[in-house]
Amino acid sequence: MLTPQNLLAGYARGIFPMAADAGDDQLFWFEPDPRGILPLGGVHASRSLIRELRRGDWSARHAPDFDAVVARCAARPETWINRPLRRLYRQLHDHGHAHALEVWRNGQLAGGIFGVVLGGAYFGESMFSTLPSGSRMALLWMDMHLRGCGFSLFDTQYLTPHLASMGGVEIPRARYRLLLAEALTRDADIRRPLPDRQALLQEITQTS
Repeated sequence: MLTPQNLLAGYARGIFPMAADAGDDQLFWFEPDPRGILPLGGVHASRSLIRELRRGDWSARHAPDFDAVVARCAARPETWINRPLRRLYRQLHDHGHAHALEVWRNGQLAGGIFGVVLGGAYFGESMFSTLPSGSRMALLWMDMHLRGCGFSLFDTQYLTPHLASMGGVEIPRARYRLLLAEALTRDADIRRPLPDRQALLQEITQTS
């Protein structure tokens, strides 16, 4: 049976587990080549997304209910997040090695993201949206927050069209391992306060 310690050891080696589907309790290890990452500071915000951030009452917070974010991420017709993984993520969260962020708009939950934390590496696991652009805002907020907390690697495992549109790229496995090794030497703290909407807006308008 996979333990939280085994899971962290796997992430430190550049591998991660997934299930074939939610109903299958078996887990398999993966190590993509090339590997998907979001270069910190390089997340792209489209003009329409910037307009939404200006007009809406957007905010972000450390998710008070980690399990609820994981459940929302898994609530789709096809998912690799099975019961053993949900249990393991919860155990990692209890020990400070998993974190979830929520974004809100006009008092409504708009989206969120969760991932595993190890040193200065954030291994993004999954996102969800309940309102348009919810997951995109979560990526913007997480990018700025990770940099402010001392992280150097935002791992996305695979590159999807959605992530590519936000600035995600693929890199060779050898390059990823070098970035991971450096990130693991860092003492980052994801529990720091999140940037507010005005700080996020100021940054992305300067870099876009």
